[in-house]
Amino acid sequence: MTDFAPIMPTTVGSYPRPATLFEPVPGERAPVVRFTMDGDALREAQDKAVLDVIRDQEEVGLELIGDGEQRRTNFINHILASWDGFDFVNRNSRTIRRGTEPRLVPTVVGKVTRREQAAVEDVKFLKAHSSTPIKVDVPGPMTSIDTTFDAAYGNEAELSMDIAIALNAELRELQEAGADVIQIDEPAMTRWHEKVADYGAQALDRAIEGITVPTIVHLCYGYPGFGGQQHEYTYPELLDMLMGTRISGFSVEFARSAYPSEVLRHAEGRIVMLGCIHPGDTPPEPVADVVELTKQVLEYVAPENLWLAPDCGLMTISRDLALAKTELLVSVANEIRATL
Repeated sequence: MTDFAPIMPTTVGSYPRPATLFEPVPGERAPVVRFTMDGDALREAQDKAVLDVIRDQEEVGLELIGDGEQRRTNFINHILASWDGFDFVNRNSRTIRRGTEPRLVPTVVGKVTRREQAAVEDVKFLKAHSSTPIKVDVPGPMTSIDTTFDAAYGNEAELSMDIAIALNAELRELQEAGADVIQIDEPAMTRWHEKVADYGAQALDRAIEGITVPTIVHLCYGYPGFGGQQHEYTYPELLDMLMGTRISGFSVEFARSAYPSEVLRHAEGRIVMLGCIHPGDTPPEPVADVVELTKQVLEYVAPENLWLAPDCGLMTISRDLALAKTELLVSVANEIRATL
């Protein structure tokens, strides 16, 4: 297993996308996009986009990197499309994330099973082109349910377990392919604490069965600019429930939420991937402010368990701004390390 330095700077997942590779889908709500090309041209453009992301992250000094989701038009459907049981053509309308505006989502039409690999080749490409430890991101069972329309099961707990089994098969192959960290994105968990208690925590635990690399659950409140972040659904109760699982740690948002650092008492002994940078189109925070937040968190989290990251992915901002924000993370990490 990879050993990570204390106060490790990393990023959440998505990264700015080249306009030549993606375009908005007419009639769909942002951030829905599609590729502008296909076939060999698409594969070549995706490879170049990933190589650019690798170079950016390594040049600023991030110590755990990803591919910026440059091969995905949607962070959920990229994985679900490799499973049987989903219909992506005949979609249905529903609200997601406790929102108010319905949107068209894929339909669950039969038993969910894994048909083929989804992101394994993505990990192999990263490992072939970088010696920096890598993280791969996948949607969790609750968020997969929250972003689809169930026309087959009629029982979310049963559906969540089949999704967890399919996801576990993918995670085992991602680990074998060389993923150093696996991140499971679960924005639905932050909105539906009662469902976490009912079946979500159990499904998360089933999804990571047999995984020995660090696993992080991203407890996200959403991308900036695409609906409210809903920080009224706070972390303590949620963290308490998830501490009963095998998950290695939690990716939590503290830049936008202004939660008090003592909230992280509830994550004692686990990794905390601290969201300490606003991921939206805002100037980078002053280094001193992020250093102060990090020092406050260190009262509750051991240095070896603390990683630094933006609140959420960076796909909604420019590449230059993303570079500035990730450079800020590295500066903060270096300043804090000098005091340890």
